[in-house]
Amino acid sequence: MTRGPKKHMKRLAAPKHWMMDKLMGVYAPKCRPGAHKGREALPLVLILRNRLKFALNRTEAMMITKQRFIHVDNRVRCDPKYPVGFMDILSIPKTQEKFRVLYDAKGRFTLNKCTDDLKLCKVTNCYTAENNVPTLTTHDGRTLRYVDPLIKMNDTIQIDTTTGKDSKVVDFVKFKIGTFVMVTGGANTGRCGEIVDVERHPGSFDIVHVKDTNNNTFATRKGNIFVIGRNEADCLVELPKGKGLRMPLTQDRETRIATHAKSKAGKRRPN
Repeated sequence: MTRGPKKHMKRLAAPKHWMMDKLMGVYAPKCRPGAHKGREALPLVLILRNRLKFALNRTEAMMITKQRFIHVDNRVRCDPKYPVGFMDILSIPKTQEKFRVLYDAKGRFTLNKCTDDLKLCKVTNCYTAENNVPTLTTHDGRTLRYVDPLIKMNDTIQIDTTTGKDSKVVDFVKFKIGTFVMVTGGANTGRCGEIVDVERHPGSFDIVHVKDTNNNTFATRKGNIFVIGRNEADCLVELPKGKGLRMPLTQDRETRIATHAKSKAGKRRPN
């Protein structure tokens, strides 16, 4: 048995939300260690080949990245296995296109077109560094110093990615009841709504109750919550198709039956 981390991944072991064909090969591209966890990100080669259809195969995708055509958060990325995760901004200056990586209502990665360079980051830790410097870390591995002392854990900051390494905090949104959030983990991944209640469980996981615009309520762990706006009208990002609304199974079943019956009735020939 060889030492060290595994560098290969079978296609059947790839995350389901990558939506890869299981009969198109044996292996799947494995993300490099980086800003996001391997199962919570997409390799660049998958985005260029399977999503955007800019390449027909891995070789063409590698040629595109090696020519420095792809920017992630306004920085050139040449590695075809570079992990692109939630809220990352993928820009292609050659085609003048920008995409923000989000979740759809079914918890799958989707590339949503955007026009700005402002990125939302969730604060994962706040601490005081050496010489009493207030410091925080974000969900994508950033470390920011001398930040506003009002910013705490689980809040969301908006940064300007055009400033390079010295990311500048433009705005921030507090984690509290009434804010508009998106779920980034668990069975409700991709759903959006307003926080209704926060249950405290010392020694265990805090539970957050969320209500969407259809007045359907659901609960998830506090660590799965990502604040995206002060309220629904003041959402800081443009949501993908479906607006983060997922119908309950019974309602979805009734809708599908009604649609099927309607299409079947339209195909009947008159006697």
